[in-house]
Amino acid sequence: MTASVPAYTVPSPEAVDALLSEVRFNSDGLITAIAQQHDSGEILMLAWMNADALRETLLTGRVCYWSRSRKGLWRKGETSGQMQKLVDLRVDCDGDAVLALVHQDGVACHTGRRNCFFRAIRDGAVVNVAEPLISEEELYGR
Repeated sequence: MTASVPAYTVPSPEAVDALLSEVRFNSDGLITAIAQQHDSGEILMLAWMNADALRETLLTGRVCYWSRSRKGLWRKGETSGQMQKLVDLRVDCDGDAVLALVHQDGVACHTGRRNCFFRAIRDGAVVNVAEPLISEEELYGR
């Protein structure tokens, strides 16, 4: 049996504007965004959002980030199918980071791992502590 995804309630545009007015974007117009699996608490990834990405995320319920390398909006799962559905979004006490509680379809990391935090020190060496669940070729058709 698959656990159901809590329904996301899209806020009014006025509520979105109010939240955006409380967010402190950095000098590049970005804010740190942490994605966390809503039911398990697993931290999936850290990325960036600009005002447009944050607004789109809140108004659609589908998580959107700002890609610093592509210099454009990055709708999670657009090319891989590994979407993130928003369950809740929270702003930290300083207003300089957001926590997106999400339902992750499939893997979150572009390497095919469940999350992006798979490197750790073990016995004095940096090692991978998680293996890919799906190949990059399967994810992106490369």
